[in-house]
Amino acid sequence: MEANPTDPVGRSGTPSPAGGQVATPENGVFARALLISVFVIATCGLIYELLAGTIASYLLGDSVTQFSTIIGVYLFAMGVGSWLSRFVLRELVTMFVRIEILVGLVGGLTSPVLFLAFAEVSAFRVILYGWVTLTGILVGLEIPLLMRILEHELPFADLVSRVLSLDYLGALAASLLFPLWLVPRLGLMRSSFLFGVLNLLVAVATCHLFADRLAARRRVTAQAWGALVLLLLGLMSSERLMSFAEQRLYDQPVIYADSSPYQRLVITRKLDEVRLFLDGNLQFSSRDEYRYHEALVHPAMTYFEQPRTNVLVLGGGDGFAVREILRYPSVERVVLVDLDPLMVKVFRDHDELSGLNGFALRDPRVEVVHQDAFIWLDRLDEQFDLVIVDFPDPRNFSLGKLYSTTFYQRLTAALRPGAVVAVQSTSPLHTREAFWCVNKTLKTVGFHTLPYHATVPSFGKWGFILAAAQPLDVAVFQAEAAGRLPQGLKYLAPGLLPGLFLFPPDMGPVDVDENRLNNQAVVEYHERGWKATPPT
Repeated sequence: MEANPTDPVGRSGTPSPAGGQVATPENGVFARALLISVFVIATCGLIYELLAGTIASYLLGDSVTQFSTIIGVYLFAMGVGSWLSRFVLRELVTMFVRIEILVGLVGGLTSPVLFLAFAEVSAFRVILYGWVTLTGILVGLEIPLLMRILEHELPFADLVSRVLSLDYLGALAASLLFPLWLVPRLGLMRSSFLFGVLNLLVAVATCHLFADRLAARRRVTAQAWGALVLLLLGLMSSERLMSFAEQRLYDQPVIYADSSPYQRLVITRKLDEVRLFLDGNLQFSSRDEYRYHEALVHPAMTYFEQPRTNVLVLGGGDGFAVREILRYPSVERVVLVDLDPLMVKVFRDHDELSGLNGFALRDPRVEVVHQDAFIWLDRLDEQFDLVIVDFPDPRNFSLGKLYSTTFYQRLTAALRPGAVVAVQSTSPLHTREAFWCVNKTLKTVGFHTLPYHATVPSFGKWGFILAAAQPLDVAVFQAEAAGRLPQGLKYLAPGLLPGLFLFPPDMGPVDVDENRLNNQAVVEYHERGWKATPPT
């Protein structure tokens, strides 16, 4: 049965004296079906927003900026969609189905489109915000159309309360599902297709439940089924699509890729070079990682003649810093605190990758703790001879807190008398302000510091800071410490150590603020530095 073209809702019926529709069992079924649709489309709508924000953060960095701008653009676009709904005057059910088809296709293709666009299109941000705007406009059309379809089925006050409560409940479901299950279990690509499928299932169900209210019923139903089959094929091929998209992002073949609740881990290999990327950022190359890790560990290990027996490593789940620590026979125990179990599992259990760190994470002297170091330190009731702080660069606020006065104040309680701390501190050349911000932050909480740097070809000049409760003297590295270096090092040598502490003018100290939780100055300095002098 085709809809009556004079009926704006696209259905027939006898109006009640109050101008509404006479209540019937059939109307109740329709109303319940549409209210269930409200929950589904609300959940899908927020998932698309979270997908876009997460992908933008993964590809562009600075999660706060990316999520803030994505949310702002998305909500504005939803407002535009809601405003545009006023111009839909006829065949509301038919228009709702067509909108659901478009939402399902556009939202479901969010991940493949954005990943491929980043690899292939120079104007990625135009694609990103254009796609977010289009998705938001379509999502903004959904609820107003549904409310107008339902206005003759329910009293107005009941309609508004039910629709809005289900809308907010759907948003809650999405916000819980996304970080706790979708990202770690399904991944971004599969999640994108899955929720596009859910939108299209709403369209298909509407076509069958409201068949007598649809204009061009057969054509619209065929379009809904066709779009559903397309996204189901994408869902089944999501792993291959993700592999293809990620391969386009990297110069070398991807040999491993997986997501945890905390980050996306990608490992590439070409000939004898293995590279690790976290959220798209290079963490090490096997060709020169020894330069970084020898510079991070050995100046701290050799500064005092007293042997280091009990060592704490914060971050460094790849096990390379632990490898360097275990070169010293005096070491009895190493506690490694890394938030992400996936990182440790890969570099402990995978034979080839574990071989890169000398199977250090399998050593019985190594204890692994999977907790947020910021919280773990606050509850710690023991002390260590040496602490190695090997966190990723402070490129967002969640990492920036690990470079704050609060964090370093907590760190002081973990140090035995005479203990030394070594902190990876970004590049003093590319991110000069961030490097000296870390130094000032350590000094603000009472540490004495010795900044130094090393050359790592994959990164360029890289910076580190020695810190201790007592004054530190670089002259130690001209004699005593150099003689305590272990055998078998590839980079550090006795004659090289003193030169690490000399800074040329273009890497020298600058006036900066310390990094506190309430300002996160180091994140701004870091972002500004890499924008001005991007890595090669």
